[in-house]
Amino acid sequence: MNMNTNIAIVGLGYVGLPLSLQFARSGVTVLGLDVDSSKVDSLNQKRSYIKHIQSSDIAEMAGTGRFSASTDFGKISKVEAVIICVPTPLNKNREPDISYILQTGKAIAPHLAKGTLVVLESTTYPGTTDEDLREVLEAGSGMKAGVDFHLAFSPEREDPGNPDSKVASIPKVVGGYTPACLDRAKALYGRAIKNIVPVSSCRVAEATKLLENIFRSVNIALVNELKVVYSAMDIDIWEVIKAAKTKPFGFMPFYPGPGLGGHCIPIDPFYLTWKAREYGQNTRFIELAGEINTSMPDYAVHRLTDALNAQRKATNGAKVLILGLAYKPDVDDDRESPSYVLLDLLRKRGAEVAYYDPYVPVIRPSREHSHWAGTRSVVWNEQVLRGFDAVLIATNHQSVNYQELAEWAPCILDTRNAMAGIKTRPGQVWKA
Repeated sequence: MNMNTNIAIVGLGYVGLPLSLQFARSGVTVLGLDVDSSKVDSLNQKRSYIKHIQSSDIAEMAGTGRFSASTDFGKISKVEAVIICVPTPLNKNREPDISYILQTGKAIAPHLAKGTLVVLESTTYPGTTDEDLREVLEAGSGMKAGVDFHLAFSPEREDPGNPDSKVASIPKVVGGYTPACLDRAKALYGRAIKNIVPVSSCRVAEATKLLENIFRSVNIALVNELKVVYSAMDIDIWEVIKAAKTKPFGFMPFYPGPGLGGHCIPIDPFYLTWKAREYGQNTRFIELAGEINTSMPDYAVHRLTDALNAQRKATNGAKVLILGLAYKPDVDDDRESPSYVLLDLLRKRGAEVAYYDPYVPVIRPSREHSHWAGTRSVVWNEQVLRGFDAVLIATNHQSVNYQELAEWAPCILDTRNAMAGIKTRPGQVWKA
């Protein structure tokens, strides 16, 4: 890679945008590409649409001339590398949907110049890069991977909302289609990221990302199951975890919740489950963890029903506020959020439901939750909060005033241990 490297990054979401800015900071000229013209317009007006990315950072990089955004994929002919950061969801049958990857491959293939490096970052099953994406790129370009152009996989490791998580300092796993492809990818990422971790193939890199998220899914399922068991024994799982994590070896804390959310943990394990069937392999551990984690919203609603019953109120007709729509604290990312499942479950039981989230003022249209699109967050004040029979804490945003919540809400179901250390009334707070 020469000192005046020009690259394109396709997909300007929670992965592609921070990666674009990091490359630009490192002296690389970045063309951000996205099919969503509203994102492109926002970026070219130097405005961020992601909470934890500052508009000033976009303005700074755009001001240097090292970052611009476009919907014109024809500009790929002028770059030395293309990095693909597009969604990899599950379809309605809970099977992998790599259509965004393949559509992107078809869009860029006609414009690939000889010697261009193509890197996929989207989480997927082993074989996607060297089989599915390679075939699309070769068919559309008339060139051969590993001969006429380079191909690699490098999994994203974004942690939105974590101020200690910086793109430049997170080690970057890289696998190439050929040794020469790996060398090109190492050189590219070495321009922007401190520690490069080369592996022997694209498939090893793809499998690495799946292992990271399956590890989390399985361990979260374990503490979710223990939460239910210990609750029946009148033992607080949060106190147990706090004590257990004082062990300086052999233990890593994971925390329970009302279900899994985000673009990784609820989805990625099933990419491996699906691919394993091709090889006649069963993934019982992964599937059991998925069943446990998927059952958590039902458990939370069951506990809320108990809490309402203790007040001699039925779920049917109760006014319930879901506190937190984002899938994790202090972000505006509501993808796969269990809060949507909670809203649906409570509405089916006849409850009047609303939500409060300072980072999601209005629910955006999506494939999964289109029936909630346009719903607005309630206003946070005493009059509004006192109007609900119960508040279910689904996401523990730090910006929420939990002492005010304790003073205003008659009944609180806490799935995140957010009320720990807050002065409350006897019987007011229930845990789930």
